[in-house]
Amino acid sequence: MGFFSKLFGKGEEINPNHIYAPMAGEAVSITEVPDPTFAEGMMGDGIAIRPTDGKVCAPFNGTVDMMFETGHAVSLISDSGIELLIHVGLETVGLKGAPFQVKVTNGQKVKKGDILMIADLDAIKAAGLPTITPVLVCNSGDYAGFQGTTGKAVTHADVVIEVTK
Repeated sequence: MGFFSKLFGKGEEINPNHIYAPMAGEAVSITEVPDPTFAEGMMGDGIAIRPTDGKVCAPFNGTVDMMFETGHAVSLISDSGIELLIHVGLETVGLKGAPFQVKVTNGQKVKKGDILMIADLDAIKAAGLPTITPVLVCNSGDYAGFQGTTGKAVTHADVVIEVTK
């Protein structure tokens, strides 16, 4: 980072191997998700977040690959090629979009921290559904290393996954 960038705070450098927490809450092992599709890694390696806030933010710079029509999930591709799925809650597709305010569209470029959607966690809980949110690297097989951070409270500023080629 150059002198003027440091002085004026422009151009935050994002490590292309880092995935930041898309939601604030407690980062937990993916095995704690009570759904075998996620817990057994069928869709890729990852972690899960027990959210304390419904704001879902871009965890890196990239592109919205697919914002699901019901707003319950989004897939992203980082500028470095990480394919990520963020699935807010379990069985939330059945809520037909009611608790989700979608803020992005398919193909949209996003920067780390941009709001992707806002989930009404109380409405999800009121429907009797868990809010635990899997965060999965769907192309984890493309990486030699995968390190997830779990067992602690995280915010949007915390790295929760690091991959290595």
